[in-house]
Amino acid sequence: MRPRPLVVFDRLDLLEWQFCQRVARLSLFRPWRVMLQTASTLGDWPAWVLLIIAQPWLQPNGSWYIMQYSLIACLAIGVYRFIKTRLCRERPFITYRNGIQCNAPVRDRYSFPSGHTMHAVMFSILVAAHTPWLLPVVLPLALLIAISRVGLGLHYVSDVIAGAIMGAGFALLSLYLMG
Repeated sequence: MRPRPLVVFDRLDLLEWQFCQRVARLSLFRPWRVMLQTASTLGDWPAWVLLIIAQPWLQPNGSWYIMQYSLIACLAIGVYRFIKTRLCRERPFITYRNGIQCNAPVRDRYSFPSGHTMHAVMFSILVAAHTPWLLPVVLPLALLIAISRVGLGLHYVSDVIAGAIMGAGFALLSLYLMG
């Protein structure tokens, strides 16, 4: 038996789909689409794993930050997957097959919340706290990752907002507990 998404998602889908369709239509322009696909791929894991591994070279006590970043990332993934598999909001390109095209590979059929955005915001806040001189690189990447999720037809705007809120919450929890 297929899980039934919340009624609130049906209403949000109707409110958001036209905006998502307009943003996704911009992906018809190859340079923009390639930039979004690149940002999405980097946000999948490479950028964040590189950031975690580079900690000893970026700051003193870098080994401590490897542990902090890794632990909070694992906790975030666990909570994110739990929520995603319980709420079962289908991706826009699945719900609106004729109106929104998928321009990137997907791992599952559910969109809420955006894990890419969650990690982008979470690591941006951690970078702001520990290595603020990296923000000119991390913030534009985080913004592009968030935009890419809607622009590639993978998420609704509310998925991205929820992912950003979750990412901020996990980062602040990490900073509160581990400094």
